[in-house]
Amino acid sequence: MTQDFGIIVSQGRVADRTDGALRGAREAATALADYLEVTPVVVGSPSPAAVDDWTEALPAARETLEGLRDAVTMVLDAGQTPLLLTNTCAASLGTLPTAARRNPQSVLLWIDAHGDFNTPQTSGSGYLGGMVLAAACGLWDSGHGAGLNPEQVIVVGARDIDAAESDLLAEAGVRVLSPAERAPERIAQLVSGRDVWIHVDWDVLEPGYIPAAYRVAGGLLPHQIASIFAAIPADRVRGVELAEFEYGDVDVPAGVSIELILETFQALQR
Repeated sequence: MTQDFGIIVSQGRVADRTDGALRGAREAATALADYLEVTPVVVGSPSPAAVDDWTEALPAARETLEGLRDAVTMVLDAGQTPLLLTNTCAASLGTLPTAARRNPQSVLLWIDAHGDFNTPQTSGSGYLGGMVLAAACGLWDSGHGAGLNPEQVIVVGARDIDAAESDLLAEAGVRVLSPAERAPERIAQLVSGRDVWIHVDWDVLEPGYIPAAYRVAGGLLPHQIASIFAAIPADRVRGVELAEFEYGDVDVPAGVSIELILETFQALQR
């Protein structure tokens, strides 16, 4: 049976430090909406990027984060699977607590070059996007809820993790798989028949395929993400988040990146 997806696109600034991710979310959402023949729900209005820290970015994003929470709730209530195209990982502050509340036994696959498990006390940069997973797991209070069990979180493809962040991940019981450990069979074994919420930050990829603002060498390839998707039973997928496609990269044509996003997503519908 084909999954019934409801598309949600984040268009409000959530700690964006570049301007390309808002457009990237919009363009990817348009392509996926055309493919699935659905009308996306648009949350928020764009505003310029700024280099601020979490104390400024979090209150500025409140309306967008609450809108994303409400949109996810609406899609779930309609019996659909949320498919979110978001600008930054920080947008998940508004989605993960709802996912945890509605499906408390689900596994979260956090497919990302980063752990995003810092807190305001451990972050060296103060960047809100680097704290989102820790907030959803209750290590600090974002004001948008928590409830995610860290022992049900699997971080896949991470290779840029601070020392203090690494300690927090280990203490909380989050499983971290390096790019070399990302075998689809291994992930399927860890999921072990449970429901799954999937988050992909495109910086998990080797640079040169789907641009992201924060590039880290040594990443996965698009077909490897697709293989992970294909290893998860389609009827177990409870939500999908695709984040941080930086539109306008001079080295990678946007059309190529969007086609890779579509092809990767299609692995969930095999």
